[in-house]
Amino acid sequence: MGGQSLSLRKTGGECFMKMNTTMILSNFVLFQIGWFACVWSASAHQPWIGVLVTTGVVVAHVLRAALPMAELKLVFLALALGLVFDSLLVWQGWLQYSSGIMIQNIAPYWIVALWGLFATLLNVSLRWMRGHWVIAVVFGAAGGPAAYYGGLRLGALEFGNMPAGLLALAIGWAVLTPLLLALSARFDGYAGLLEKKTT
Repeated sequence: MGGQSLSLRKTGGECFMKMNTTMILSNFVLFQIGWFACVWSASAHQPWIGVLVTTGVVVAHVLRAALPMAELKLVFLALALGLVFDSLLVWQGWLQYSSGIMIQNIAPYWIVALWGLFATLLNVSLRWMRGHWVIAVVFGAAGGPAAYYGGLRLGALEFGNMPAGLLALAIGWAVLTPLLLALSARFDGYAGLLEKKTT
């Protein structure tokens, strides 16, 4: 009986780890698909295509959550922060976009959509980063500018002033990454799905 119980417990743990890994991997892959769709369609002056793909990824992510409303609130908070931050960069003339601009000096809708897409990582792929604030700051300071530079290389944006723009991106993302991770702990739609409950 004891051996059977131990075997069942081991099997259950293996299944949990497999589900855990699968969910994290699919989360990362879907983010990459959404990111490239947005950037490539923006460079082709058809940004609505990428936003459509990104919206599909975000909706699927929210519906998959154990607490969809919590996850949806996190997405909207990320969208709001991204709108303010990227609009500031546009207003300063540090970043320039040729498509998706609906209001002058306001960030294009496709780059704002990417903030909602980024929010899908916070409670899944980037969950491990919670509490590791130094790593979160370094990750944001390096990863933020790298992503925008990737957008530049693909023709989706231009820097009006590259040194100032990259510095602003590094500082902004160094602050916003740990902030978003802190918010993700408050609005955690995936609580229980990626953490093995202890009894």
